[in-house]
Amino acid sequence: MDILVFLILIGVGYFIGNRRERQHYEDIKRREKGTLHVPIMSWGAKQDLPYAHEAEMFVGSVVVANDYFKTISASLRNLVGGRVTVYETLIDRGRREAMLRMKESAIEWGASQILNVRFETSNIAGQSQGGMGAVEIMAYGTGIR
Repeated sequence: MDILVFLILIGVGYFIGNRRERQHYEDIKRREKGTLHVPIMSWGAKQDLPYAHEAEMFVGSVVVANDYFKTISASLRNLVGGRVTVYETLIDRGRREAMLRMKESAIEWGASQILNVRFETSNIAGQSQGGMGAVEIMAYGTGIR
């Protein structure tokens, strides 16, 4: 009986987690289309920076948690080695969401470009169990107008 309850919880976690992930990706794609008019550019030390009347630092931060099913499947993958694709999608969604939040705040300010974007990632939950329960991802860059 206990195994049946466990399997039901795993199944519910799998289906709800996949549905929420798909919804998040659809929202990200829709919002990315709305921010395409503000380019992200990187400049090297020997290149001339574009002219700007004003510049300001913008930050986008997000905390994304893994669902229980993906945590179990990643634990099983750790036994045999190889790519842990469930964490790859978690990091991908987090980076894209952090970038969007940064771009959206720069657009509200009136930025025409965002320069030298960087990412920071930190594991903020699940360290005691050896897993990655949640991850914080921050994107930051300089918006100019």
